[in-house]
This record gives sequence, C-alpha cells and structure tokens, in this order.
Amino acid sequence: MAKKPTSIFDTMNNPFLDPKTNPFLDPEKNPFLQTDFTKMMQGFDAPDFSGITEAQRKNMEALGIANKTAAEGVQAIFKRQSEIMKNVMDETNAALQELQSKGMSAPDASVQIDQVKQTIESGVSNMREIAEMAAKSQSEAFDVVNKRFVESLEELKAAVSKLQK
Repeated sequence: MAKKPTSIFDTMNNPFLDPKTNPFLDPEKNPFLQTDFTKMMQGFDAPDFSGITEAQRKNMEALGIANKTAAEGVQAIFKRQSEIMKNVMDETNAALQELQSKGMSAPDASVQIDQVKQTIESGVSNMREIAEMAAKSQSEAFDVVNKRFVESLEELKAAVSKLQK
C-alpha cells in the first residue's frame, strides 16, 4: 500500500513544523526561542495611542476641510465660467444681429475691428480672473493642510519630549 502524501496544512505530519527537522524551531539552535521578551520589555512604557488617534482624527478633519475648500473653489470657477460663456454668447448674438441689420461698409470695418479688440481684451481679463480664482482656491486648501502639518510636528515634538523625561 502506497504512503499517502502529507499536506503542508497537516500540522501533525508537516516536517517544517517539527523541531527535529527545522532548526528554527529547535530552542538549542535558535536563541530567540530562549529569550524571555516580557523581561526584556519591562521598564518600557507603552505608547499613548489616544494621542496618535487624536492626531489622525485632526489630520482627517484637516483633509476634509481642504477637500471641501478645493471643491467649493472648483464650483465657483465653473459657475464663473458659465457666466462668462453666457455673456460672450449674448454679446456675439447682439453683434451678429447688428451686422445682419447693417450692410458692410468701410467705416463699419473699423468698428468691427474695435469690437474684436474689445472681445479679446475681455477674454484675457476673464482668463486672468479664473486663474486668480483657481490660485486662491488652491492656496486656501494648501494653507489648511500646511497648518495641520505644522501642528502635527509640534504634537510629535511634545510627545518625544515626554518620552525623553
């Protein structure tokens, strides 16, 4: 009768779990199995996990505020872009209706060139406004995260000084 192969999950017949065949499980060959870690750790204070959890709660709160600030900034930018687009479309329609009602003559060409110039200047001004809105929004969100980072470093410094005393 053939011998049934052993499974690595069979703890009774697994050669890796036998101290006779595995030197890592032999207390005479593995010094870590002879060490009493409870005696080694006496005198060490356990870290204050309540401080760690409070710091992480503050970190998550700051990230939430930063995300909300960024999202509000994006919403304001989209709203302003929509307003600008509506104004541009209204002005374009008005200009086209005026152009259709009049004939094209030489003096009108200079007026139209002035309108194009004004439109370009208005577009540049609008782009500058939107860029400033985006920069302000990003700056506000970054300030929230940066403030919390500095606070976190101060908390860490205080915790380390407590451990050194």
